[in-house]
Amino acid sequence: MAEPQISKTFPVKPKHKPKPRTPKQSSESKYWSSFKTKQIPDLISAITSLTFSPNAPHSFAAAHSASLTLYNPLNQFSPTATISAFRDVVSSASFRCDGLLVAAADLSGLVQVFDVKTRNPLRKLKSHTRPARFVKYPASDKLHLVSGGDDAIVKYWDVAGETPISDLLGHKDYVRCGDCSPVSSDMFVTGSYDHTVKLWDVRVRDSGSVMEVNHGKPVEDVIFLPSGGLIATAGGDSVKIWDLMAGGKMVYSMESHNKTVTSICVAKIGKDSGEEAQQYRILSVALDGYMKVFDYAKMKVTHSMRFPAPLMSVGFSPDCMTRVIGTSNGMIYAGRRKYKEGAGGGSDEELDRPLSKYEKREKRLKALGDAGGLGPVMEEPQIRVLRPSNFRYFHRGQGEKPSERDYVVTRPKKVKLAEHDKLLKKFRHKDALVSVLRGKNPENAVAVMEELVARNKLLKCVLNLDSEELELLLKFLQKHLTVPSYSGLLMGLTKKVLEMRTEDIKASEALKGHIRNLKRSVEEEIRIQQSLQEMQGIISPLLRITGRR
Repeated sequence: MAEPQISKTFPVKPKHKPKPRTPKQSSESKYWSSFKTKQIPDLISAITSLTFSPNAPHSFAAAHSASLTLYNPLNQFSPTATISAFRDVVSSASFRCDGLLVAAADLSGLVQVFDVKTRNPLRKLKSHTRPARFVKYPASDKLHLVSGGDDAIVKYWDVAGETPISDLLGHKDYVRCGDCSPVSSDMFVTGSYDHTVKLWDVRVRDSGSVMEVNHGKPVEDVIFLPSGGLIATAGGDSVKIWDLMAGGKMVYSMESHNKTVTSICVAKIGKDSGEEAQQYRILSVALDGYMKVFDYAKMKVTHSMRFPAPLMSVGFSPDCMTRVIGTSNGMIYAGRRKYKEGAGGGSDEELDRPLSKYEKREKRLKALGDAGGLGPVMEEPQIRVLRPSNFRYFHRGQGEKPSERDYVVTRPKKVKLAEHDKLLKKFRHKDALVSVLRGKNPENAVAVMEELVARNKLLKCVLNLDSEELELLLKFLQKHLTVPSYSGLLMGLTKKVLEMRTEDIKASEALKGHIRNLKRSVEEEIRIQQSLQEMQGIISPLLRITGRR
């Protein structure tokens, strides 16, 4: 066993510090926490669908009640347009691959296509006899749509002719969700309340679905993963990943939610470098109010966030800068990632920084000059050059922050020593121990005791204490003996004190009283530990049963 070493520097500090209860935040948790969340209130009802435009600035559309509202993430998530040409609640929306058109389905069974700029309805697709639940544009197809509804029929539309090309039959219950393949415009998947997810290929006529998998519970959402060979399904309290290339084999089942998972989407970590750069994750939201981030490469949940309401929908922008979550009470939690751009950029966070007085003056003059096209009214203010005759000349540069390439020379700070540190430097060990025992900081007392152990002087100091000083030591032991971070040292010290000072304790009634109090503290701690072990025995089987689910 290695011998304890004497501290070479002062002040002395405790060597045995308690470990923090909260684990250290991982780099990925820091990434997801960097999204600055803003609440978008005052929407009428639950946010049933969130979808992003594929083109910059990647506006997103939120479906709520009988309206579809478009938001600009670069302008503090302000609404840019609201489409209200619906007869019933909007259930789903999807942007075309060029971002110029948006399709929306409502519970009347009508699917409409709108011009994003003018908000005018260009096409009305009428064929569903029951509420339409989802609508999707294929990845690179501008002329067709896929929709499904409570009539258990999946329809493949010719948008220009406003007619369904084919009615795909096979589901036995409500069709609630669907997604198009990122690698083929002719393939898509649909999920239904009959627990099945079906893969369709419009090139194969009159043969039903190409592949079918059984999720085991009513399917709330289904998405293609970026490779095109995997799909993820959400239903019940689980999210499952299936390998289509292996004939529909289930790869993994994530069951970290406590209530029904309502929506999932694919998110990309947009780091410029590092191990996590350009990796994909699955974001899932549920009625339990949690958003989970699932790394399907390592098959584990890497981050989770709690929200104060049941969650209904989730979306993530293609530029990895915006994350939006819709709730059941009409609230949108929109998050914009904070980052620093180069001199040529200008993020919306940078625009919120306080301007200097010259920038404010320049902005004010520019506004005055632009009004009426009169040009600049005044010359730009010139910065005054400091000269040695000015007092500020000798203090210049002190507020400058070093850049990355600068070598910083730091001035060593003078360490202010406490009384016990000064006594230890003079090798007055007993006086140092008594000094910290009279103080109110137990950390200093433990640190001095550890230093005396390293110097092999602690037992000698205990032996030389008089009755009053021994009473101080017993008070300290009674108060802090059961503290977990100190008990390793103080338990052994208590045993040695009782062995070495037995006669002195017997001769003093005051010391006997402290020993009785010390005994009560130890007995109380033993009772607490026994109760905790009983509770652990009750909880452990429940945790094992939960882990098998």
